[in-house]
Amino acid sequence: MHGVYDWVTVLLFGAIATLFLQRSVGRAVAGDRVLAYLPPALGCAIANYLGNSGWHLPALLLLAATIAYILVRLRPWIRG
Repeated sequence: MHGVYDWVTVLLFGAIATLFLQRSVGRAVAGDRVLAYLPPALGCAIANYLGNSGWHLPALLLLAATIAYILVRLRPWIRG
């Protein structure tokens, strides 16, 4: 891990994975599906690639969209 994008995307992916694991052992949250976690995971991977390739603006926009998706769709503040 050499750059800022590596650290940011790995931390964000870790948060997504933690949320998934936490919800998989708790009570079911309405509308929570396994496939809902795929877009933010892909967003992290693609943003990391773009950022490391020098495409900073698209990488930052994709990171912002990924965070917005997590907040709107996955709703991490709702406990399962």
